[in-house]
Amino acid sequence: MLNRLDDMLNFHTQALRIRDQRQQVLASNIANADTPNYKARDLDFKAALQVALQGSPAAGAGALAETSPGHLAGNPGLAAESGLLYRTPAQGSVDGNTVNMDAERAAFADNAIHYEFNLTRINQQIKSMLAVIQG
Repeated sequence: MLNRLDDMLNFHTQALRIRDQRQQVLASNIANADTPNYKARDLDFKAALQVALQGSPAAGAGALAETSPGHLAGNPGLAAESGLLYRTPAQGSVDGNTVNMDAERAAFADNAIHYEFNLTRINQQIKSMLAVIQG
């Protein structure tokens, strides 16, 4: 029974996690719009979601092996950073910065809308489960 409930929420939970990571990357691009030689990055949402839903063998690929009990555990949340891609600049700049503010703002807004959608779906699913439980 618990597995069915978990499966029901898994897709949107994973999508929220990846949307959050993408939002952070886009915010970083916007924050570094004036940094010389900064290369804009982005996350391939579709590929990252497929990896996350398949049980994510690649999600742990960025983790380091602990060969001694004194080793500190890494942050598995940053393993998705290996899936970051560099953006191809639409127009070159003198300082080598590849951030296009119009494209970044549009991607940021689009990602925020999708994030809100996933939150709304999770809320609807939880409300539906509560209604069934309460009878």
